[in-house]
Amino acid sequence: MQYHIRPAAVEEGQAMVALLPRLAAFDIPDHREPRHLWEGDQALLERWLAGDAKNCQVHVAVDDAEQVIGLTLVSLGPELLSREPSAHLEAIVVSEASQGQGVGAALLSNAEVAAKGAGAATLTLNVFADNQRARALYERMGYVGELIRHIKSL
Repeated sequence: MQYHIRPAAVEEGQAMVALLPRLAAFDIPDHREPRHLWEGDQALLERWLAGDAKNCQVHVAVDDAEQVIGLTLVSLGPELLSREPSAHLEAIVVSEASQGQGVGAALLSNAEVAAKGAGAATLTLNVFADNQRARALYERMGYVGELIRHIKSL
């Protein structure tokens, strides 16, 4: 399969939003609603589409027919602890049909280059402990686990 990565276009909004439910395509914790894994990203993407999220970078992977098969949504801002210029990977998602073909790694590499080009010294991300596929990608790409978040239902 041939694909390339480029900045997203507003006209691709519907196709990008349609991919977001894939963010819950793993064994999510029982106490989580799948939609909660993408609703915040959808709201941020919709703000970007409306021109109200200037600190965001959105890139898409598209196939030969220019159909969206993946995307990254990155926010630029200060790093959580050091407050130095950074970026945060809000979402990375690949269509089911394109999974396992290197699209995710290519999107992540592109996000790193774009964030660095915008002045970020680091790129952070969050991942569920049970999302083994995503964690394996991040570790292959040189990401190191740093913080552990705990939750308890009350």
